[in-house]
Amino acid sequence: MSDQGRLVIPAALRRELGLKPGERLLARITGGALILEPKQVVERRLRERFSAVSKEISLADAVIADRRAEAASERLPD
Repeated sequence: MSDQGRLVIPAALRRELGLKPGERLLARITGGALILEPKQVVERRLRERFSAVSKEISLADAVIADRRAEAASERLPD
């Protein structure tokens, strides 16, 4: 990591993931690890996740439950 906090993704990984210059990556922390994902991958995963939600469950309730589960998985042990 540079002094300015910039990261360089090695060329082999960029090729394997099909990343192009200027492509947007979304960052999140999971279990103490930094996860970088192409924006399209995150959007596709969200569409798939919410298209499978039962019609009996409101979308708002599903999002809240998902956020709570994600937050619980990210908490570090005391």
